[in-house]
Amino acid sequence: MKVRILVMGALVIAISCAKNPFTGKNTMALVPNSQIFPSSFQQYSQFLGENKVIKGTKDAERVENVGMKIKAAAERWLNANGKEDYLKDYKWEYNLVDNKEVNAWCMPGGKIVFYTGILPICQNDAGMATVMGHEVAHALANHGQQRMSAGMIQQLGAVGLGVAAGGQSKETQAAIMTAYGIGTEYGGMMPFSRSHESEADMIGLTLMAVAGYNPDQAIEFWQRMAANAGGQKPPEFMSTHPSDETRIANIKKLIPKAKEEAAKFGVTFK
Repeated sequence: MKVRILVMGALVIAISCAKNPFTGKNTMALVPNSQIFPSSFQQYSQFLGENKVIKGTKDAERVENVGMKIKAAAERWLNANGKEDYLKDYKWEYNLVDNKEVNAWCMPGGKIVFYTGILPICQNDAGMATVMGHEVAHALANHGQQRMSAGMIQQLGAVGLGVAAGGQSKETQAAIMTAYGIGTEYGGMMPFSRSHESEADMIGLTLMAVAGYNPDQAIEFWQRMAANAGGQKPPEFMSTHPSDETRIANIKKLIPKAKEEAAKFGVTFK
């Protein structure tokens, strides 16, 4: 029984991978986008219906304009790299929502929300493009799909471990499962999420650069974000996000590559 579970799990993982054009990596895709997107669109519509969406203001127009430029940049990059159909099922939408929280997000399939609380930190269109590029990158890299897949594998591992520990006392079984939960969370899921953040930074910088926004401005945006957060933060290994210092250092290393990609489309910066 134990062997059968492990073999089935390995087989599912082996046949359920997809290569992402932005990262070049084979990624887990246990749940296809054909299932994820409809659910995403439904949840997005429900969210908009339950929150105050701002329309017709300069800020709302800026969110849409910057979003359309980031979308166009993604299309240009994909077309140039032979992936013309990659976005065919996307249904792009950009909305500004009245919320003091410093946040923005993009659901699978291109459904984007900016909260008013993040606009003062964005300060300008380049800051907004930094955020927009980063959030859109999560969707383009199928990070939501990967998190769902990782969660399914984590559950499968728990089932297999539970079977393997079946002959132990209840106390021992509980200790084993607790250790498994902590180990997979801090040793697997959180590093997995931090790697997604770094990938989104990499892709986002390229998108904003191809869209004509100087990626150097991303450094200033994340510095403002760090200053706004303040206070005590958990150690990086206990967080789903890299530390501010790590993120900014990585972005500085990634900027030359983003500018190089933009130059392929005739976009240059002083």
